[in-house]
Amino acid sequence: MKTLYIVRHGKAEEHSFSKEDFYRDLLEKGRSRAKRVATELKKTLQVNDKTLVISSTANRAIQTAEIFCSILDYPLESIQQTSDIYEAHFTDILKVINSVPDEIDSLLIFGHNPGFSNLTNYLSHSEIELATSNVAILQLEEDITFAMLAGGTANLVGILK
Repeated sequence: MKTLYIVRHGKAEEHSFSKEDFYRDLLEKGRSRAKRVATELKKTLQVNDKTLVISSTANRAIQTAEIFCSILDYPLESIQQTSDIYEAHFTDILKVINSVPDEIDSLLIFGHNPGFSNLTNYLSHSEIELATSNVAILQLEEDITFAMLAGGTANLVGILK
């Protein structure tokens, strides 16, 4: 069975006129919470050659992905970055997931709300709102690949906070 980990970026700098949204960085509070949640995730996630990490190219998302990957022992140079996740509608994020090869069993995707909460709710028919650094853990139904993933074809098995 395949597992999807939808990870909202950590707490970032406030919006301001001096810095574009895309370039906002994680706050120290965001870094420490990301480390704590990643450490919790490491207890149940075994990274191997069937694991893939994809991140939004926005600073706060890639910084969160790097924190998680350092703790999970996933090579930082193997993180795939795409601008297709930044400020994306959940259906556009799903297109990124649908392009994941069949041999991948565990996918971690790092990005933003409202797209990530909406995607989680669409895939699992749930009603959740992901806070910063939260991880929605979705188990794909039997025989469903990431390419086949669609509305209602995954089960929300938990949220790490």
